Amino acid sequence: MGVIVVAVVGNAAEHSTAILMAVKNRMDLSVNIAIGSSVQIALFVAPILVFMSYAFERPMDLRFTSFEVISVAIAVAITSLVTQDGESKWMEGVLLLALYAIIAIVFYHLPA
Repeated sequence: MGVIVVAVVGNAAEHSTAILMAVKNRMDLSVNIAIGSSVQIALFVAPILVFMSYAFERPMDLRFTSFEVISVAIAVAITSLVTQDGESKWMEGVLLLALYAIIAIVFYHLPA
């Protein structure tokens, strides 16, 4: 739940701005907004959630499972491949959305 909800709802304004910039054919700005939003979640929101968890009965830590580390590495590698050529095609966007959906489905079916 946290992989989807925190990433999508937490930065809904930035996502909508990235979509608006893509519609206006400003793909460089759109990609920079989307990648910056992801970095913000990884470097700021995740540690804040750990600190906020101490206010509740179940404190969290920053120990990640091997699948979480692998999924981040795969996401970074594919994002690098997509943005490396400086052009954007609709199939690259579909690839990124498919990767996000696959990772979300696997996280949903992982045992707790």
